[in-house]
Amino acid sequence: MSSLPPLITELDHASLNRPEQALKYFFGYDSFRPGQQSIIEAVLQNQDALAIMPTGGGKSLCYQLPALLKPGLTIVISPLIALMQDQVEALQDNGIGATFLNSTVGGAEVRRRSQQILQGAIKLLYVAPERILTETFLDFLDQVAVQIGISTLAIDEAHCVSEWGHDFRPEYRQLQQLRQRYPTVPVLALTATATARVRQDIMQQLGLQQPLIHIASFNRPNLYYEVRPKPKQAYRELIRLMRQTSGAGIVYCLSRKKVDEITQRLQEAGIEALPYHAGLSDTVRKQNQTRFIRDDVRVMVATIAFGMGINKPDVRFVIHYDLPRNLEGYYQESGRAGRDGEPAQCILFFSFSDIRTIEYLIDQKVDPLTGEPLEAEQQIARQQLRQVIDYAEGIECRRTIQLGYFGERFAGNCGNCDNCLRPRSLQDWTIEAQKFLSCVARCKERYGMTYIIEVLRGSKEKRILSNRHDQLSTYGIGKDHTAEEWRTLGRSLLHQGLMDETADGYSVLKLNALSWEVLRKQRTVYISLPNRPTVVQSASTEAKANAEMLFDLLRKLRKQIADEQAVPPYVVFADSSLRLMAQLQPQTIDDFSQISGVGSHKLARYGPRFVETIRKFCQEQEKI
Repeated sequence: MSSLPPLITELDHASLNRPEQALKYFFGYDSFRPGQQSIIEAVLQNQDALAIMPTGGGKSLCYQLPALLKPGLTIVISPLIALMQDQVEALQDNGIGATFLNSTVGGAEVRRRSQQILQGAIKLLYVAPERILTETFLDFLDQVAVQIGISTLAIDEAHCVSEWGHDFRPEYRQLQQLRQRYPTVPVLALTATATARVRQDIMQQLGLQQPLIHIASFNRPNLYYEVRPKPKQAYRELIRLMRQTSGAGIVYCLSRKKVDEITQRLQEAGIEALPYHAGLSDTVRKQNQTRFIRDDVRVMVATIAFGMGINKPDVRFVIHYDLPRNLEGYYQESGRAGRDGEPAQCILFFSFSDIRTIEYLIDQKVDPLTGEPLEAEQQIARQQLRQVIDYAEGIECRRTIQLGYFGERFAGNCGNCDNCLRPRSLQDWTIEAQKFLSCVARCKERYGMTYIIEVLRGSKEKRILSNRHDQLSTYGIGKDHTAEEWRTLGRSLLHQGLMDETADGYSVLKLNALSWEVLRKQRTVYISLPNRPTVVQSASTEAKANAEMLFDLLRKLRKQIADEQAVPPYVVFADSSLRLMAQLQPQTIDDFSQISGVGSHKLARYGPRFVETIRKFCQEQEKI
């Protein structure tokens, strides 16, 4: 951890008494994001507040900026150790006195930081909920309250207080003790996701008094959402996708084994990747996470345990190689892309085998003492899985489904998902369904989907010939459709309950009563198939190529500076700031100071090196 920067003085407070002035001076931004200003003003007026803002919406600024404008110490309660360190590093790089106290800090260092707090050298203290409620720490807070004052209690990841949330933590329930102990200190509760039921629970459990409630849209317009079928050799498509996509990314898998397998395949393909899962030691996990945050490696392959505590804003893609268990988890995990507001991709691979895997895991939910099934939990989990399947198979705008889950209406046609860019429509595939089901029947209901499709398409595979299935009336009658189209039909028949599949590990297709209704022309079958992709031609101009070259050059400079300071690159400047530099090409310090994200501290610290790099680049281009 680098030494603390110069402290904020009373003169700073006097000259920066308006939020807009402080925003530009400390953080380099000219205007607030939607909702930020009303929350900040409420905190400045000592009013309780509940802020529901999506990942990347700027929640942290809602307590960081008031902390600089109010006397005393702002305490930020967070369960995410890595996030504490990231935010403290970023604040210190902006010249702001901030620190954290958690299990990673030794006794001597705790005493040193505590002394700094009591001396007024710290404006923001990050602390874990387990520590803040200990008797020793509460005694310390009493001392802080008397000597310098507590300005605000900010409770991050506030959904953890509710047992109806997706990440309930019992220790959060006890945080109401702080309200009882310091009744005049305003409480700001913040979270990225909360249903109406969770919001009510947060307000009740934390004892919020007539709070300002701000619920931002859950829509993240910069994220592109797509669901792709997961072929047998999906890892090849994954590698191809990686090579076509630039920037850092996360790949999520259901199991540790799959994480290790995909990591190895990516490494063999020349893609810098590291694993992250609970089977690794704490040391290895921390090292891998640090290398990813600092851009030493490009890709992190992880189970769902990864990402909650990182503050890396420049993740350009999140790929779910396996099906997520619920929509809220998917929203959270995919939302780790594009937190800087720049374009990012969220790709989900979908296969029926993943559904069976999750169904198996649901069946394992049993009482540890009696071994009896936890039927209520299983029922909820199956409902959540059904919602994920409906999302994956849906033909409407992806955002309409996602936002509807959180009770937010969306008009549809977002223009930034696969279903909006390549609309799908329901098609009558009754005749094809009859062919498919007839083939299952003529094969005596003894084979899986791949085998049935091969018979339909007239494969000369040895097993088909030896079984004499080339002599069936259904052999070769499906050559007019691709194997993937037949697979889409097969999956749709299963999902609609028009056909069954054994779940004993062999995945054999079976007919049921509804199958016979289709075969007897008593039932119509509709499925959705994607329309052919539209090819978008992008004209690459000389200016665009020039800006891209400069952007890469500035990224290298940023990485060099970050390594010198042992901090993540985004702490120096965000990608969005670098892109503005590359487009506007400021060649004086005054011009450079106008770039969004360049505050006074960073201007003095980094301005000369960046301006010199831009100036040299422009001179070289003039010679060409």
